[in-house]
Amino acid sequence: MTVADQTVQTDLTHHTLWIDGRAVDTAARRDLVDPGTGAVHATVADGDESHIDAAVDAAERAFVAGSWSRKTPSERAQVLRRIAAACNDRVEEFVEAEMRCNGATVRQATGFHSGYSFAHLTYFADLIDTYAWTRPGPLTSFPALGTTMVKKEPIGVVGAIAPWNFPLLLTMWKVAPALACGNSVVVKPDEHTPLSILLFAQIAEECGLPKGVLNIVPGDGRVAGARLASHPKVGKIAFTGSTPVGREIMRLASGTVKKVTLELGGKGPSIVLDDADLDVAVDGVLYGCFVYSGQVCESGTRAIVDESIYDEFVSRLVERAKSITVGLPDDWDTDMGPVINERQQQKILDYVVKAQEQGVTVALGGKRPEAEELQGGFYVEPTILTGVTNDMTVACDEIFGPVLSVLRSTGDADAVRIANDSEFGLAASVWSRDNDRALQVADQVQCGSVWINDAHQINVEMPFGGYKQSGVGRELGPDAFDEYTETKSIYLDLTNSRAARPYDILLSHADD
Repeated sequence: MTVADQTVQTDLTHHTLWIDGRAVDTAARRDLVDPGTGAVHATVADGDESHIDAAVDAAERAFVAGSWSRKTPSERAQVLRRIAAACNDRVEEFVEAEMRCNGATVRQATGFHSGYSFAHLTYFADLIDTYAWTRPGPLTSFPALGTTMVKKEPIGVVGAIAPWNFPLLLTMWKVAPALACGNSVVVKPDEHTPLSILLFAQIAEECGLPKGVLNIVPGDGRVAGARLASHPKVGKIAFTGSTPVGREIMRLASGTVKKVTLELGGKGPSIVLDDADLDVAVDGVLYGCFVYSGQVCESGTRAIVDESIYDEFVSRLVERAKSITVGLPDDWDTDMGPVINERQQQKILDYVVKAQEQGVTVALGGKRPEAEELQGGFYVEPTILTGVTNDMTVACDEIFGPVLSVLRSTGDADAVRIANDSEFGLAASVWSRDNDRALQVADQVQCGSVWINDAHQINVEMPFGGYKQSGVGRELGPDAFDEYTETKSIYLDLTNSRAARPYDILLSHADD
């Protein structure tokens, strides 16, 4: 059944939009396909420009009314903590939604996707109590005739566009700080993975979030997403997704000079120096690339290995990777599940074919798994490519799948050169027994995050974002509040004297 098909499959659960505190259905509906089996598991209303307009209007009304925006920071913090507790009580429902919509394994959905997501609400609720919403401003350039203050105020209506790979988690990255700062929010989830976000919105209102403050409109990015990014009443857009789409979001937002946060693509380098602990580095590089089937923006998909250890490292890497179990998402023994859909599966396999045409060797994988129970889903074997150089397509493009390219380097400086020779700069890892040496390399890598002897170490307290074409702005940490507020300076004259003011620059005091 397509979006335009009006025939409803009555045996499937149907989900609606969430606008102004109520369920809103649409004539157009979209099938939601389970990547693990290839079967349709539910349908969802498909929002368009008119639904985005309605959601933005509801968010604006809520903001102006002040039922949320004018609450004290501590009052907002109390509500956010209630929401986090209620969501944690229903975590199994979120796990099920994430597994069915995007193929996350049950282990990943329980940890990354759900359990960790709600910690962001608690963190930003706690940050509310310590953030400097108002601070005195200095008066150093002029005579002290008055006093100043600097205030941080909510922007108004925030638009959040979430991706399909971590729909709940990356929505929390945006919604938690936006709500904590007093904004109203319209979320456009990816049209394939809206269920956990719709569930969250309903729980939030049950816990005291006023209606209209949070609205959810699933729909096609080229329609609903484009309208949200260009809407004149939206003061801020927060987007996570590919670099090409991020460029378009920035273009659309420029029409009304919106604030933007863009967390975009990556081609993460994992730099393995010649003194690395190979047991640690092998496991870390595999984790850095293959967790969640390589569908992570900061994945370490380029292993840059010193030539003196290259052959031994590759041998260990391939042997260890053979132990990765590809299986159904709801099996606790599964290490790696499917990719999001058939189109992405074929795209990944096409990259492998093109790499071979360019002279690359497939050291492991590169095909669909042969297990009978996986034939209906969208699986790709863990794939390791050797003989890769940094000018090859597989080393330049963000493949977004379980494909690891292993490149040779000759010393630390060459490794850094290769790492930085990319349009991306989101995250990197460095592997070495020498902490000082690793830190020197980390200082030279042009990325927003660098992890030493580890991978995917994203912490809610640390700002996250990219250099170059990996994005604009930062999410997480105290920096996030700066992204979701406007800064206002206020001057208050204390003299109550016309003569004390420097008006004589323009106006004579002859009549005084």
